[in-house]
Amino acid sequence: MSFGAAGGSMPMTSKEPPERGSFPLDHFGECTIVMKEYLECIKTNRSRQQECRPLAKKYLQCRMDAGLFGQDDMSNLGFEDEGAEKSDSKKE
Repeated sequence: MSFGAAGGSMPMTSKEPPERGSFPLDHFGECTIVMKEYLECIKTNRSRQQECRPLAKKYLQCRMDAGLFGQDDMSNLGFEDEGAEKSDSKKE
């Protein structure tokens, strides 16, 4: 009798790493406060998640500063210069 995956399918043998590497857990709670603020924002602004973007940016920056996330430019993480976006929309 063999014990395998449901339906008798073979498990995947090759695994791919995440696109940006591994992300260590925040064992010392260095970014817990920012994380909780972000999660609370998401709960209260379900239909307006755009309002939580500054907290998401702050959380990613905290993880980078604490060495829990590789240093990267915020524009590579989806946070373009938001000031430039606002000024561009005013010109239209």
